[in-house]
Amino acid sequence: MMKKIVQAVLTVTLLLFAALNAYLALKDVLQTQKIVAQTTQTSTLQADISTVLKDLTDMETGQRGYLLTGGDSYLQPYTEATAHIPTDLAKLRTGLAQRPESERSLQPEIESMAKSKQAEMARSISLRQRGYRHRAFMLVNSDEGQEYMEKARALLSSLSATENSNFETLERERNAGARQALTQTIAASSCLLIVTGCLVAFIRRQSQTREREVAEIRQELAQRDLQLAKLTSILSNQARSKTSAMEENARLLLQEYGGFLPRQGHECAEQIMEASLQMERLRLDLVGGSGSVNHEREAVEFAA
Repeated sequence: MMKKIVQAVLTVTLLLFAALNAYLALKDVLQTQKIVAQTTQTSTLQADISTVLKDLTDMETGQRGYLLTGGDSYLQPYTEATAHIPTDLAKLRTGLAQRPESERSLQPEIESMAKSKQAEMARSISLRQRGYRHRAFMLVNSDEGQEYMEKARALLSSLSATENSNFETLERERNAGARQALTQTIAASSCLLIVTGCLVAFIRRQSQTREREVAEIRQELAQRDLQLAKLTSILSNQARSKTSAMEENARLLLQEYGGFLPRQGHECAEQIMEASLQMERLRLDLVGGSGSVNHEREAVEFAA
């Protein structure tokens, strides 16, 4: 009973540690997926910030090139950036939708500065296209556009710095989570290995004990079979002696005094001989039919 209880306890403990190990592995996978998703979101947002800043920079580059030279080819960066910036600002707005309020609050300011800078550049380019080169430069020299650009860069840089900080925090969390998961997994796996070893050793010991018990039972049965065979041989010999004596006495009675016996006595003597032969056949059937027993059977049948 105690052995069954010990085996049941070890089995249950093994299943518990296996379940714990699976739970820790699943928890680590889910945590890793969460951090990867947040890291991807941060990287995407950083890319959107860089794209908006590049649009503003390209627009400013195209503006200055056109104001200085008057060549329409210099307007290509401005034209392309002007076409892209609404979409890029929309992507930035979508990326910031899931961010804390401190980051979301920067988005309207960024869009406002971008629109103001874009309007300033559009006015200067329009003046240059209409031939008011001096007035266009006076607008640029008023530093209105530079102020918008500096504020936009500052807002975008602040947002980028926040995302860099978030990325570093995620990286630390990932590393800390990986170390913790590794420690927990090693501990759980070690316990699982120890319990498994104990269970295997216990089962092996139980198997060896049962093998010894089976061997002892077989040996005991063999000894009992030998004793039973000896007892059977003794009883068989005794029975053979008795039936032989009965058979011999009945035969002598018939041979020596058969003529003096009445008919009923003669029949009784014959019945005694027949009964002794039947008993001998029964004895031979019980003890088997090999070796000397076969010879006895043949002798009995011949005598009958």
